[in-house]
Parts: sequence; structure tokens; C-alpha cells
Amino acid sequence: MSMEYDVLVVGAGIQGAGVAEALTAAGYRVAILEQEAVASGTSSRSSKLIHGGLRYLESGQFSLVYECLKERKWLLAHKPDLVHMVPFLIPVYRHSKRAPWKVRLGLSIYALLAGLLNPYSRFKALNISDWEELDGLNSDDLLAVYRYYDAQTDDAALTHEVIRNAQRAGAELICPGSLVGAEVTDKFVRADYFSEGQLGTLHCKALVNCTGPWIEETNSKCSPGAKLPSLELVAGTHIQVPLKLANKIFYVEAEDGRAIFVMPWQGETLVGTTERPYRGAPGEVTPTLEEKAYLLRTLKQYFPETRPLQLHELSDSFAGLRVLPHSASSPFARSRETMICSNNPKQPRVVAVAGGKLTSYRATARQVAKILKPLLDAPDQPPLPEANIHADREASTEERNL
Repeated sequence: MSMEYDVLVVGAGIQGAGVAEALTAAGYRVAILEQEAVASGTSSRSSKLIHGGLRYLESGQFSLVYECLKERKWLLAHKPDLVHMVPFLIPVYRHSKRAPWKVRLGLSIYALLAGLLNPYSRFKALNISDWEELDGLNSDDLLAVYRYYDAQTDDAALTHEVIRNAQRAGAELICPGSLVGAEVTDKFVRADYFSEGQLGTLHCKALVNCTGPWIEETNSKCSPGAKLPSLELVAGTHIQVPLKLANKIFYVEAEDGRAIFVMPWQGETLVGTTERPYRGAPGEVTPTLEEKAYLLRTLKQYFPETRPLQLHELSDSFAGLRVLPHSASSPFARSRETMICSNNPKQPRVVAVAGGKLTSYRATARQVAKILKPLLDAPDQPPLPEANIHADREASTEERNL
């Protein structure tokens, strides 16, 4: 009996979508198991940006920024209907934590990593005469304004598009469907799942856990599971206000020095994000009153016309969860590199993807495909019927006793 699938991907957020797309493009048989809906979790609650991550330069994550900028270039070329460049403005004030020279240095490194021949790698300091065109930005004690370019997207729409690509290449989406348990044998993985009121079973060579903030829960259902590092969930909140401030994105400092984006979204303005440790159920994360007030204060500090706004007048607010390595340091300073773990490096039947950026989903998928390739390209070894498995185990026991 041949295996039903080569790989079962659990989770249909951007990471699971990307892994399924890469594996089907390589000719493998893939099933995707999603418990709620495509992009129902963090993949629809991000900052909607395709970017290198200018702020990650402060924590020395140069390889991550370089990788993301390469992926940004590809996405701009191949998905222009979903990913487009937008001007970003960084105002620097007398009270700013980052002085003008430091911002210029960061932008110079960012441009270098993006490639000096890339027309979008250029940045400039705006002339004082141009400050009147800053769409209502507070100019009190303003020292400098820098303009550079990065990209914006609809995160949920991008995830749906990647899932459709995988399906067009042959992937089967089981949604809604939740993993009940997975057992690893020498020859295959047996995965039991629940969908549409019924229990189902499938066999595959490998299972890839792309369930985001549910990664540890999903991993606990696998026997054996991947060897995960110590992880922490960090919540990030955005608010949406019923005003359109500009067709550009402002990159400002909050009262505690954190970088906050103020950006156009759905004809209004989106402001985010925060970072706070989260220890509840992933499906129950919501913005706190303190987070919403913090973001609204930041908006009012930089855009005086928004000062009459009250919390009850927000158009929307939402919170998503990041998966970060556990550390005593602040979430802001922690690595954003994707963590790819397995149950056995020599024969990885269960692979888990922890963390990861929206921008670099393709790079993550390539890494997973590379890890699985030796296993997937090995000749098929048909799974034994349950009776034969037990018989083999009994025979082995008898041989050991002789």
C-alpha cells in the first residue's frame, strides 16, 4: 500500500501556506490541515508590511534583514497586485531616542543590504521647505525627516493566494480539521484528525507543524514530537482609527522609545504594534485597554488633528501572537530568526516551524523543503498493516531473548 501523502502540513497561516506551496512545486503530495480558516490567526493580524525590518539592525540581526530584503524584491516582482512599495517617513525630534546621525547610519546600512543598484534602496533627508507637506505631522522641535521605501501588503490576501497556488499544484486542504494525534513509526507517520464531525486517518512520510502560537500544543500531540527550544508568546496589538492621515507610512517613537508604525489601511489609519508577554490560550488573545490607550497616545503625540479622538471611537483593534525564544531580555531585543526543529535530524519525520516573518515565508519554506528532501526522495517503503507491525515486534522480542 502506497502512502496517501508525502507530507502533512498542519496550519494554514503564511508559514504553512509557504511550506505547502514549496513542497507541491517540488512535486510532492501534500495535505494541509487547518483547524479554523486560512489566515485566521496571526497571519491576518500583522502590521501588513513586507520589509527588511529596519529596527532589527539595532539588535545586530543583519542576516535576517538581508534575507527579508531579498524576499521583498522577489515579492514585488512576482506579486505586484498584492505587494507594493510605499514611502516611509521617519521624523526625528529633540526628544527622540535616536539622533539624526543614528537614523541616517541605519538607513545607509539598510540601503547597502538592499543593494545600491536597487532604486528603492535610496533614502533622503527632506528639506525644511517640504515639511509643510507632512500631512499634519507635529513639527514642534522637529530636527529632521528622512524618507525611504518599504512595502505593504494585505497579509490575509497574500496567505490565501499562496494556499491557492499550493492547491493548484495538487495540495489538498482539509479545513476545518484538527489534529488528534500523530504517531511516528520507522516507515511513516500515522496522523489522526477530526473534520466535519468524523475521525479520519492519513499516512505520510513527514508532518510539518506550522501552527504558530499553537506550536507547543500541536507538538504535544505528536509521538515523538520535535525538540523545541524554550518558547514564549508575545502579543502585539494594532488599533484602527476612522481618519485617513496620509498615503505614506510614518515610523515614529512611542513614549518608551519603541518604534510604532502609523499607516494607511482600508481608507483609514492603522497604528501598531505593542509587545507584551502572553500566557493565555492563543485563540483568546485580545487587545488590552492599556495597549489601545498607549497606541492612541502615540498617535495623538505626532498628529494633533487626532487629539479629540477617544478610545470608544476606534474603528477596530486586534491582537496577534509572535512566537519568540524565551529570554529575560525585552521582546524588542530578541531574535526574529525562524526556528526550525525536528524529532530526529537524521530522519526528520516531525518538523516544527517556530516564529518566522511574513516577509520571509518563502525562505522558511525552502529551509523546510531542504531538511525533508533526503527523506522524501528516498524510495517508498509501504506501511505495514497493523497486524504485521505487531508480528514484527513480537519476532524481534523473541530474537532478543534467544
